Amino acid sequence: MISAGEFCGELRRRRVGFVTGVPCSYFNGPIALLERQPSGYVAAANEGAALAMAAGAELRGVRSAVLVQNSGFGNLVNPLTSLLDVFAVPVLVFMSLRGWPDPDGDEPQHAVMGRTGHALLDVLGVPHWTLRPTVDSLRDLLDRADHARQRGRAAWILVPKGSVGEAPGEPGPEPAFRRREALAALLPHVEHDIVYATTGFISRELSGLADRPLNFYVAGSMGHALALGLGTALHEPRRRVIVLDGDGAALMHLGTAATVGAYAPPNLLHVVLDNHSYESTGAQRTTSASVRWTDLGRGLGYRTVAECSDGDAVRGTLRAIAAQDGPHLVVVHIGADRATTPPRVTRLGTPPELAARFRAAVAEPD
Repeated sequence: MISAGEFCGELRRRRVGFVTGVPCSYFNGPIALLERQPSGYVAAANEGAALAMAAGAELRGVRSAVLVQNSGFGNLVNPLTSLLDVFAVPVLVFMSLRGWPDPDGDEPQHAVMGRTGHALLDVLGVPHWTLRPTVDSLRDLLDRADHARQRGRAAWILVPKGSVGEAPGEPGPEPAFRRREALAALLPHVEHDIVYATTGFISRELSGLADRPLNFYVAGSMGHALALGLGTALHEPRRRVIVLDGDGAALMHLGTAATVGAYAPPNLLHVVLDNHSYESTGAQRTTSASVRWTDLGRGLGYRTVAECSDGDAVRGTLRAIAAQDGPHLVVVHIGADRATTPPRVTRLGTPPELAARFRAAVAEPD
């Protein structure tokens, strides 16, 4: 296995001066080390933005690298094909191989990308190589990437599970208000409502606390839970639609919130659990600490905006908006809870089975 220090050291030796990305647990170690340096790692809102930022740094003469999960490859395709290829900007991309070599060994949302990732890169004509868990392999692939760079080509190094090691973590403070407690405060106010829960620990925690047919656990498609909820809210006026989001997911495709404000479905409640981290992939930092949620929500067009930091505030806010038209934005500030890992949703059934259960429940009169 390549240690996190060795990985970062090889980047330094290649004079990589800018690293950005969207976290994957496979890169926990390097990201943890890079985050300890001033401007060592820039957390991008989404993978396409990471690639474009890296291209911008390259155009300024700074060699750049991007760290991403293969589930976000779709977000990369537009800037790859219409920016990097068109302008011959050589960016180095490290992409994890979730769902590979055996799709059945990972969560179902990784199966398609795990099975097709190499072939998609072939079709796009992108130079790519799969890393072996040795420093010699890393150096060899970086040499190959250097040759691609000389031709103005972006290059992909594909990283299987266990190739790169962890780094000693910096213990965070004990959270005063946890994700589980926030959901427990919200659940008594959910009766016949439709609930969309974003991918990762929020879906998993909800499924463990209060599974019900009207819950849709979004597996993958990070950042799109709000769009799912909006599409349903516009066509199901009989019920309230609640979207349970995370800060990283909400910021990933923030433009959807502007669409919510523009079309203003009165039955939509958007709840963002903000712990300033991508907790599901290792608690790497998001950029939410600099977000003024109340100002943002009002500017986007939500009818009401509230911020809460404890259970009493959550309950009071939900009571206050119960009889008011939305769309509502409720931001719940919680701590990163590194001590607990909620159960996987797949224990309840396959995604198609859960989707069929949800469809049937939504079709029933409330």
